[in-house]
Amino acid sequence: MQQIPVSRVRSDSEMIEGPHKFHVRLTEGRFQNIRRLTSGPMIAAFFLLAWLQWNGRPLLLFSFEERRIYLFGGQLAWHDLPLMAGLMIAGACLLFFMAVGWGRVWCGFACPQSIWTWLFIRIEQLTEGKASQRARNDAQPLKGMLLLRRLAKHLLWLMFSFLTALTFTGYFLPVRELFSGFFSFELSLAVWGWLISMALLTYVNAGLVREKICLHACPYSRFQGVMFDKNTRTVSYDAVRGEPRRVRGGRRHAVLEPETAELASDMALVGKEPSGDCIDCTICVQVCPTGIDIRDGLQAACIDCGACIDACDQVMDKIGKPKGLIRFASEKELSGTVQPESRFRPKLVGYGVVMLLTLSVVAFGFAQTKDLLLEVRRDRGALFTRLGDSQVCNHYRVKVEGYKQGFDQVKISAQGMEGMILHGDQKLSLDNNNAGWRAYRVCAPDPEGLTQEIRFIVESQVEGLPLARVEKVTTFLTGGR
Repeated sequence: MQQIPVSRVRSDSEMIEGPHKFHVRLTEGRFQNIRRLTSGPMIAAFFLLAWLQWNGRPLLLFSFEERRIYLFGGQLAWHDLPLMAGLMIAGACLLFFMAVGWGRVWCGFACPQSIWTWLFIRIEQLTEGKASQRARNDAQPLKGMLLLRRLAKHLLWLMFSFLTALTFTGYFLPVRELFSGFFSFELSLAVWGWLISMALLTYVNAGLVREKICLHACPYSRFQGVMFDKNTRTVSYDAVRGEPRRVRGGRRHAVLEPETAELASDMALVGKEPSGDCIDCTICVQVCPTGIDIRDGLQAACIDCGACIDACDQVMDKIGKPKGLIRFASEKELSGTVQPESRFRPKLVGYGVVMLLTLSVVAFGFAQTKDLLLEVRRDRGALFTRLGDSQVCNHYRVKVEGYKQGFDQVKISAQGMEGMILHGDQKLSLDNNNAGWRAYRVCAPDPEGLTQEIRFIVESQVEGLPLARVEKVTTFLTGGR
């Protein structure tokens, strides 16, 4: 009986305990271009949505003080927060849909942790040089120009981290006021504490911890295996084509920084014995942001960024071999049993349908949002008051909120009983006292029965805008027997 071949790979515990600091080598290629085309607009949107304004308001602001959400020139009430939850559910379904179809492409191409990590690596290469140079510098004493470069790197990291923290906080506080208060030191201690905490978290996550978040803190890497199946296309190494790896002098070789001429001369020394296309240059490991060897098979740490694909394709070009030794492929495709109809499978279609249904419900909810909101509560004191002229009065508390630009003045009235009189402010300025509770008294002469139904009515009074009207039904206690 033939023995099953066994190869040992590093376990999670060894990756945690072992000192394996590595420097990510940057590469170019089509997948890295796709990643830039994906992450670039997301970075721009992150900063611009907080800083740009529409009619004097930010494009996106969750204002706790005003109890409203400013969204692309419109306004939403806090009562519309379930719509935000619906968007998050739709986003989760999209995440699962992508995971079933193409693995952790969200992590590799759009996750904020990955995007900021790549930015910090760019800053690191700008200040300290390429990966091979940084690795050599680690063995040198930290002094002179090396110390200055290291300080410059951390200073740029901290500056970008504070800019990130300021922008993120600008989604909850007006960012322009926040920015001016930051430089004039007029912010409250709570805001300062939040900014410092967010900046330090960004600095640690993207600069110091990096791949540890993907390896040990991100829950997505742990439950992704549940969503994968044999048709899921992930970054994979074609072992059938690549093995056995080429060796030289009975020993596998590794090239840390191969150039075209050096690689060509090295390939000339490769033996003539049968071998696969993999030359064991380890470039796929050097460019991996999580430091794994994709040739060991599917791993939870792989974020499907495609960096190893781009690096390996370049090597295949230089040695005259077809590209695709490392590529996005499913288990069935690698085994040669893939079928065209297997791409449209129930799990993938199910996540897609749920995502579309959720988006439809959220879109319908946005279409049903109100420009005016009215809340009416009975006063918690006396149930009713009987006046000497045979009138009965009930006391209420009313709150009116407007969620459309220009709704500055509204008129409030009450209807439902003959001779009913509303005591209180008939005209409200929403700018001056928006979202505030106001006291009102409704009086009626000799009402019949035990209770009567009345309506509070609020109408907008703005010229040039369509009439907005909202009603609220409540109970009037007559005091009858």
